[in-house]
Amino acid sequence: MVEVTRNGAVESVHQGTAVLINSSGEILKEWGKSDILIYPRSALKPIQSLNLYKEGVAEALNLSDELIALTTASHHAENFHQEMISDWLKKMNLNENNLSCGPTWPWNIIDQFQAHSKYKAKRKIFHNCSGKHCGHLAVSKQKNLPIENYQKKDHPIQKDLIKLIEDLSHYKIKNIGIDGCTLPNPLIPLKKFALAAARLADHEKLNEHSNIAKRIFNSCTKFPEITGGTNSINCILTKLSKGKLFFKNGAEGVFVAIIPEQKSALAVKIMDGAARAAEVAIAGLISELKIIDEVQLEKYKKKSVTNSADQIIGHMKWLL
Repeated sequence: MVEVTRNGAVESVHQGTAVLINSSGEILKEWGKSDILIYPRSALKPIQSLNLYKEGVAEALNLSDELIALTTASHHAENFHQEMISDWLKKMNLNENNLSCGPTWPWNIIDQFQAHSKYKAKRKIFHNCSGKHCGHLAVSKQKNLPIENYQKKDHPIQKDLIKLIEDLSHYKIKNIGIDGCTLPNPLIPLKKFALAAARLADHEKLNEHSNIAKRIFNSCTKFPEITGGTNSINCILTKLSKGKLFFKNGAEGVFVAIIPEQKSALAVKIMDGAARAAEVAIAGLISELKIIDEVQLEKYKKKSVTNSADQIIGHMKWLL
């Protein structure tokens, strides 16, 4: 799917698989064999948010659209992300020790220097999944569920999540892994994960989940900087779509685009897990759908490769 060149010669190649599927399960386009098993990783977050906030929970918690976007985020721990996480925990009379995710540094180097200067140590609020974890704590408290061990597979929230994924994907989950942030993450065929995302896109058919599915999408497209970072590729592509698509990345080379206008979703998995290739691939794949202006996408389909002196020495580009 993606090749990396140096001085005109191919230095690396990234293979991948992708599928475009509608909410009825019809495969509209396929690149490779989309029945491969994957862990969606953080690309699962829109579905995790649906699980948390269904049945009127978002309204009962009086959650803002910003906090719904933060729940769905793999944020970069920019200053505004840090403030949002800290304020949310304080509002719940909790602190970061209640988060099951581990401590990390912020994503960007400048924010890392500032964090080190200010705190001298990694913090859990910097973890890119801390918004999702705050959501789990908020819902556990609202439903009078234990806030301890909310990350365990046998916690009611996680049991509900697996059932929801199975309902949306029409697939029986047999293997549940543990994500980098400690929450469960199911092993599922790429095309079945894409189907679940496509059913989110066709929210009107979700019956009692329709309104919250629509609100999650609208919150994330309204505040794309919250769901990633100011300069994150998922934020950039979501903004380029002018609210027509929501892009969500996951670790190990996973990306998904939710497309309500077409009642479909596009999912890609880079086989060697390279995030750099997934970012180029999702731009290349979405360009084939003619939803985003081709000229605007060009620099994301073909990126310059630079050396330590900031000299352009090659390119990373979409091949198919």
